[in-house]
Amino acid sequence: MGMHQYLSGLNELEMITRAPGYFKYQPHSVAAHSWKVTEAAQFLGDIEEQAGNEIDWRMLYEKALNHDITERFIGDIRTPVKYASATLRQMLADVEDSLSDNFVKTEIPTELQAVYKRRLHEGKDDTLEGRILSVADKVDLLYEAYGELQKGNPEPVFLEIYKESLATIFAFRDMPSVAYFIKEVLPELLAEQFPGSEQLQRIYIGIFNSK
Repeated sequence: MGMHQYLSGLNELEMITRAPGYFKYQPHSVAAHSWKVTEAAQFLGDIEEQAGNEIDWRMLYEKALNHDITERFIGDIRTPVKYASATLRQMLADVEDSLSDNFVKTEIPTELQAVYKRRLHEGKDDTLEGRILSVADKVDLLYEAYGELQKGNPEPVFLEIYKESLATIFAFRDMPSVAYFIKEVLPELLAEQFPGSEQLQRIYIGIFNSK
């Protein structure tokens, strides 16, 4: 038993399209999303480190790179469905954990099983690295939705994703990296003018002036 199935299965992540079932001007794969989230996590980690916080870089990279790898087993579930209720979200997480555990036991060499069991399970937690991952994931989701709205995509789901992503980022505003993102990055994004951009600015104001 080697790593063949694990390595060959990575190709599947290139073929799994995010936000399935919706029209998109620019489709994104799970593989591309994982790379972008890792880049965003790296940037956020840099800001945290400059603020004096200690980063476990190995753990951060592992969490970011692998955070959606289990979608090779179940695909990408539509965002409104995935987050319809906490119960459903937990059920999906349980299925992913079960499939991941079985995969590790049957396809990963014994001496590597402990490492891959960790990597193939939920990376978002209360550690600094887990919190950075939560934000980085939403940063990429925000930009995916923004890109579609900028191109005039009429699918209502992208407005919902944009709003939900901003709200989640705002919830982590106590982190130096998020404070930096809000102060230095979001204004540039919101300054871009295109048909419908005023609505995105109003959503931003509604969320960020709520507390």
